[in-house]
Amino acid sequence: MSLLEEKLKTLPDSPGVYLMKNAQGKIIYVGKAIVLKNRVRQYFHSNKNHSAKVQAMVSKIVDFETIVTASEVEALILECNLIKKHRPRYNICLKDDKSYPYLKLTLAEDFPRIILTRRIEKDGSRYFGPYTSGGAVKESLELLRKLFPLRTCKHFQNRPCLQFHIKRCLAPCANKISQQDYFQFVVAVEKFLDGKTVEVERDLENKMQAAAEDLNFEMAARFRDILLAVRKISERQKIVTDAGNVDAIGLARLNSEVCAQIFFVREGKVIGRENFLLNGAADESDAQAILEFIKQYYSQAKITAEEILLPVELNEEKILTEWLKVKLTVPKRGVKNSLVEMANENAKKFLEERTARMELANAQTIGAVVDLQKYLKLSKLPRRMECFDISHFQGAETVASMVVFENGAPDKKSYRRFKINSTEGKPDDFLSMREVTQRRYSKLTAEELPDLIVIDGGIGQLNSALEIIRQFHKDVPVVGLAKQFELIFVEGKSDPVELPRGSQALYLMQRIRDEAHRFAITYHRKLRRARNLKSELDNISGIGAKRRAELFKKFGSLQKIKSATIDELLEVPSMNRAAAEALQRFFAAQEE
Repeated sequence: MSLLEEKLKTLPDSPGVYLMKNAQGKIIYVGKAIVLKNRVRQYFHSNKNHSAKVQAMVSKIVDFETIVTASEVEALILECNLIKKHRPRYNICLKDDKSYPYLKLTLAEDFPRIILTRRIEKDGSRYFGPYTSGGAVKESLELLRKLFPLRTCKHFQNRPCLQFHIKRCLAPCANKISQQDYFQFVVAVEKFLDGKTVEVERDLENKMQAAAEDLNFEMAARFRDILLAVRKISERQKIVTDAGNVDAIGLARLNSEVCAQIFFVREGKVIGRENFLLNGAADESDAQAILEFIKQYYSQAKITAEEILLPVELNEEKILTEWLKVKLTVPKRGVKNSLVEMANENAKKFLEERTARMELANAQTIGAVVDLQKYLKLSKLPRRMECFDISHFQGAETVASMVVFENGAPDKKSYRRFKINSTEGKPDDFLSMREVTQRRYSKLTAEELPDLIVIDGGIGQLNSALEIIRQFHKDVPVVGLAKQFELIFVEGKSDPVELPRGSQALYLMQRIRDEAHRFAITYHRKLRRARNLKSELDNISGIGAKRRAELFKKFGSLQKIKSATIDELLEVPSMNRAAAEALQRFFAAQEE
């Protein structure tokens, strides 16, 4: 008798969670059950009635384990936590949910901050999210910091900083505000993020009037400015009459992708929405997809709605209501039904736009590579391309860049840059190109070669590169890309190839050329700045090579070093007060 058969006989009649494992001991599915014995046995009996996905999963199960819980609610919570931890292959999972950003209000601190984080900890803070767009949440954070002048520094500086002077901070570090008064703004932030804008406006107006009556006109002005800004934002939000405080969930499918969208309605206004892609939901019913979305989303997001509106009926509505302490409804008509339909439509629109973006990205990357092979008559698809460019200023600080494109997209970790030694002081792009190709290809094996080498320049630069490359490798294709008209010079042909205007192959060559130029000139400018800094600081007592390098690393430019204070200069690791004062005296003497 097998291990599975033995374990199936000993299953308990209790609620709990089961974890299915494959031959490598990896958890491939997590589920919950009211009665573990009945639910787990179902997987191994009447296999022909299972979906193709379940049949595939069962064929890989060689072991399982169970965890007994006191109630079905406890089982549901444990199931959510285990899915999030193990991300099993056959569970429906929120796509990339480990990297979703949150806004964190650090309530455990004496003077809380609002910051961006991607990790939830039990540290007394309040977390808002998850959000699916990192860019959007950064914009929200910037807006909050403009509206509410909470501190942004991690450690107190004991003196007001620039944020205080531009009215973006209340400077608790310099005792400019009491903790009690500071928390009035903290409470306002919390209510604002909860969508209680009407309550925030009312509180701000009351506090403004109270501050004015106490003749604290500076504080009253702060409350007034925030009140006006909050009202302006509130006016932009869409009005939804009689909807109350609800979360409206929609669902859409396109090809093999499934998207859940959630609309947040507070005090009759849509205050935001988020889209979530559901992995593993293509073969599941709408009800199952929505059920798994609710369990995973609300296991990591604090619910502030009074009701959740759903597009379909769920079998586990009762247990979800008990867990979430909120009503779940499938509206049939009226405003709430319109909200769900709007969420459905927006989820569909999101998938359509995503598909269009993916098709365009495919055309611009691997599609462009296929076109390029055709136009250049290459025997092999140029999946990996290396492009070289030379940059200098009248022969000084000559550098070369090598950028790499894999399947039509930049592979930045493979970029290389070279400081050219053979042409210092005498500009010679041909000699520079020979040096960089010698250094790059003299030691590479045939297996390490790219599928296409691109030389930024005309026939002269191409021939210079070929002189070197052909000494080591006979078969790798090498082309030159002229700056004018994007003509492509091919080895052994006098007439260049002109890619069709508007073709993705042409756009790909332009991108790789521009990227090589950007990377080269960035390195060249860095070397020039370092050289200028060195020559400027050469004659200052106490500033040697190490301090010059550290000054440049910290400040980045000579101008910033000139404008730095003594305290800022002393933050450089090797600096001491004597050297910092000597530096300032030197710059002061220059200005006289």
